[in-house]
Amino acid sequence: MPVPQKAGTGRSKQGSNAHSQSRAPAVKSSKVSSKKKDDEDGTELGDGGDEWTQGKTLLKPPDQLDLSETELKEEFTRILTANNPHAPQNIVRYSFKERSYKPISSVDQLAVHFVLEGNLLHKDSDEARRQRAKQGLQEEKPAEASVAETEDKPDTPADVAEDAGDAEEGAGDERPDSVDVKSGKKEQKLTNQFNFSERASQTLNNPLRERGCQTEPPPRATFSATANQWEIYDAYVEELQKQEKNKEKQKALPSKKEEDKGKKKTTMVENPSDDITKVAKVAKIVERMVTQNTFDDIAQDFKYFEDASDEFQEQEGTLLPLWRFQYDKAKRLSVTALCWNQKYKDLFGVGLGSYDFTKQGRGMLLFYSLKNSTCPEFIFPTLSGVMCLDIHKQLSYLVAVGFYDGCVAVYNLKDDGPQPVYKSTAKTGKHTDPVWQVKWQEDDIDNNHNFFSVSSDGRVVSWTLVKNELVFTDIIKLSIEGPINEGQEGMQLPAMACGTSFDFHKQTDYLFLVGTEEGKIHKCSKFYSSQLLETYVAHNMAVDAVKWNHFHPKVFISCSSDWTVKIWDHTIKSPMFTFDLNAAVGDVAWSPYSSTVFAAVTTDGKVHVFDLSVNKYEAICQQAVVAKKKTRLTHIEFNPAYPIIIVGDDRGYVTSLKLSPNLRKKPKEKKGQELPKGPEVEVAKMEKLLSLLREPESTSND
Repeated sequence: MPVPQKAGTGRSKQGSNAHSQSRAPAVKSSKVSSKKKDDEDGTELGDGGDEWTQGKTLLKPPDQLDLSETELKEEFTRILTANNPHAPQNIVRYSFKERSYKPISSVDQLAVHFVLEGNLLHKDSDEARRQRAKQGLQEEKPAEASVAETEDKPDTPADVAEDAGDAEEGAGDERPDSVDVKSGKKEQKLTNQFNFSERASQTLNNPLRERGCQTEPPPRATFSATANQWEIYDAYVEELQKQEKNKEKQKALPSKKEEDKGKKKTTMVENPSDDITKVAKVAKIVERMVTQNTFDDIAQDFKYFEDASDEFQEQEGTLLPLWRFQYDKAKRLSVTALCWNQKYKDLFGVGLGSYDFTKQGRGMLLFYSLKNSTCPEFIFPTLSGVMCLDIHKQLSYLVAVGFYDGCVAVYNLKDDGPQPVYKSTAKTGKHTDPVWQVKWQEDDIDNNHNFFSVSSDGRVVSWTLVKNELVFTDIIKLSIEGPINEGQEGMQLPAMACGTSFDFHKQTDYLFLVGTEEGKIHKCSKFYSSQLLETYVAHNMAVDAVKWNHFHPKVFISCSSDWTVKIWDHTIKSPMFTFDLNAAVGDVAWSPYSSTVFAAVTTDGKVHVFDLSVNKYEAICQQAVVAKKKTRLTHIEFNPAYPIIIVGDDRGYVTSLKLSPNLRKKPKEKKGQELPKGPEVEVAKMEKLLSLLREPESTSND
């Protein structure tokens, strides 16, 4: 409807507004309009003297609330949910299982507002053409008659005037004497502005479309036959004839000319083993899928389970048992070595042998994957017991192995054969006593792969892979008094020190530690074969393991059968921390995610996890992980990527365990502060602990 005009204004509201916006600035119009107000209806007016500077007229409804500035700025939050407020919440149904009425918690929240079943057809479709053909016979004549009437009937002046009036009302630009009006062409009616809805305000529900794909079915054929003795005999005769023909072809191939050899391909006899190799990879994938479905609950725990009881315990944590790896042919052997693959984080190697020298015999080298716990991925039987192994960090298919008989060998997982590609012999300088540890080193100047080994014969040997043989170099020979010089060898035979373990520094390549059977730890260098850098009187019994910290360059840890685990600063001869675990300690390992977390296994079947930043005196987790009491744990290793550890025992079993959140928790971030991350933080965390122990010594020295 048109808006009533104020008295005294000679132009429409829209015209005045448009002109005032173009000529007068907005600030001026607002100032002018604010001068006068109508007290009766609350209408703001301009000066009225000059209509060109008149501002917009604002109409205030009588029932409008007057709000203050604080009330206008106040925000009200409304949360929109998909729940239907009219959905019933108290539906009860009869449960035949429990023989009682039970309330139903899940209620359908879907509310259908509008449903329209349409029957529209596309105008170009076959059905639409058929309907038009049926209806067109009856409608063609009236349509043609109406067209003829409009053509023959002249336009009367009244019609012309009426059309002109309609056009003048709908659009002010049209005139009665326009061409369209004269020609008799009717104007398109304008939309009703008082009953009009925009398309944007209408919601359109997209129609559901069916989507499907069709594949070609596999070819089928019906086959029927009878199996009799003579038919089976005929089949065997045909097979023998084929084999004889193939043998004749193979004999005839060398007699052909060389030109024919280049053109024609040699035909190979198909063996049953060829078919197996074709499906081996597929069968392995299917086997992993079946295993994962079988042990789906363990896979879910490995991926998602977090122990909720840690929230109620301030410091202590737990270990969740996951997969258990076992091989039937290795039941009577002990787990003598464990090593994770650094490239494929789910693959690890297991060395099997015996620590009892009266029960020495065969050994085994196995490789398991977390994706298949029922069967090893690779199996290498050995004539002597495997005592140690190490997987190359970059070339993950090369594995160095040390045996009880003193030999060292290198296995290539890419080769199909069970024999190693390199193996030391008595001629090539093998050890005379069991090899207790091997470690891969960086390639030498000629890019040859090499690794180190330590044995009970007191020799630390470097082995280099040159072409098809192992070349050895004695790095150091240990004795009880010290390293053996070349001049002393001819004069007397000193008592040899038996090396049991060693480890190389993470940052300094030439520095390494050697643990001995006498309980001492020697700090050595690759460049000095006749001199020890330092000797630590560490334990009362043999040193079972010695390992550098992954983060702090000065810290290493050692364990022994004298029930103790000790943490050292290699610049100080006395240990910084000493822990008594009440049983012989088989192995110890630093965690790859924290400089203050380490774990140890004891012969009473328990795993001890320590975090020095949480508790410097006791373990935050002490848990038995074996089924039988007499079972002894021998080795432990942290996974480099996942929060799990693997533990080996003297019955040939390897158990994987998941660390609870308390055993791997990180410091909480405060609001607005981001904690620094990286190895520097871990070094500072360990340095803070060591500084507490160094302060009394430094003050006493001063």
